[in-house]
Amino acid sequence: MTTQTRYKQRYDAKALWRKDHDHFLHPFAHFPSFEKEGALVIAEGHGAYVFDVDGKRYLDGIGGMWCVNIGHGNPEIAQALAQQAGRLAYFNTFVDITNPPAAELAAKLAELAPAHLNRVFFDTGGSAANDTTVRTIHHYFNRLGKHSKKKLISRKDAYHGSSYLTMTLTGKQDDHYGFDLVPDLVHYVSCPHRYRRPDGSTLDEFCDQLVEELEAKIVELGPENVAAFFAEPILGAGGVIVPPPGYQRRTQEVCRRYDVLYVSDEVVTAFGRLGHMFASEPMFDLAPDVITCAKGLTSGYVPLGASLFSDEIYEVICKPESKLDYFNHGFTYSGHPVCCAAALKNIEIIERDRICEHVQEVGPYFEKRLAKLGELPLVGDVRGSHFMLCVENVADKRTKALLPEEVGIGKRIADHCEKRGVMVRPIGHLNVISPPLILTRDEIDELVETLGASIEAAADDLVREGLWKG
Repeated sequence: MTTQTRYKQRYDAKALWRKDHDHFLHPFAHFPSFEKEGALVIAEGHGAYVFDVDGKRYLDGIGGMWCVNIGHGNPEIAQALAQQAGRLAYFNTFVDITNPPAAELAAKLAELAPAHLNRVFFDTGGSAANDTTVRTIHHYFNRLGKHSKKKLISRKDAYHGSSYLTMTLTGKQDDHYGFDLVPDLVHYVSCPHRYRRPDGSTLDEFCDQLVEELEAKIVELGPENVAAFFAEPILGAGGVIVPPPGYQRRTQEVCRRYDVLYVSDEVVTAFGRLGHMFASEPMFDLAPDVITCAKGLTSGYVPLGASLFSDEIYEVICKPESKLDYFNHGFTYSGHPVCCAAALKNIEIIERDRICEHVQEVGPYFEKRLAKLGELPLVGDVRGSHFMLCVENVADKRTKALLPEEVGIGKRIADHCEKRGVMVRPIGHLNVISPPLILTRDEIDELVETLGASIEAAADDLVREGLWKG
């Protein structure tokens, strides 16, 4: 029996496409193209590959969405989910109730994190983790009697979630279009974009400018009014932006000077993507007051996020002001036993199979291979670190000018990749690569060669259509 025959027997492709088209409101949907084309129905996944309902295989160059770190279809995770569901599928963790996986996972995360981060709140994903963090930080300053410390500082092109609150934290202006934000809560400083830094500015000078800007923003708002600075160690959905050397440590020093808490959003960077369980301390010399994480925590097998708080924060919020004083925050699914069991098994696999060490070894090869695409006429910049990479496409390499937005160059390239059996993520003029961390050198070669061929094919299309001179 052929693969296609097996999949045809297993799935009714047309019926699934129609049900999805007529009823599923997709996240971040582009309605005109969705109404016309519908969605690609991905039915199965094994290792670094996924398969659509027709049995076509694709190399997963985006890790599902930054998150399938140990690869698809891992039987150990499936077994761990089933076993825990058979023992205890759910019970609440409110007030004074817990379950074995939640207790074990909290202790394990405290062990893996920087030494001062020992208190773990379980969320349902990255947005919820950052939402929890804002509420808890406000609560912390209220307990200290600093009731005016409410304002938050984020960065242009940052991504911190899509809840009402965390979309306000998010600095991607295109994501704000047509939706409301929380008024006057979040203030933004510049994106630490090396490639787009001012002409003639060295990296050191650029870093100086960014650090001075953050300090000036705190002073402008009034240190007595600023609660926290939110920062991804490497910006993810904003374009895989790697700040200049020393940026993270120096911005933390500014925050310390003005009693502003530093939140390191590791929703993308944690659990191996940069070769460490948490990247803040070993890679960026950070000792944040809070780390938020999700995605790779379970490798995407089930939804789970976490906020890791410092001992200093906990020592303030844990002291009640009255006998009826509670920590009035939480979710029905905080510390969900099945999700926590999945995370424990996921972390066990990452440690046992030395996946972080694999990323440290193979990541530089990945970076070097991808950098060769910078020789293509459409490619202005190739950037990132280890298994978190990006290609920026431009109309003119010399001026760094972009192609018109309506050209949709990132999507064109991603479509060519898809036809060739590789998934990469288009974000405007960018193509983002964040595959499972188990990729071999041969699979990296397959991904890079396919992406290169797809960029060339898209360039040919533009010239043929008179949209670019080449």
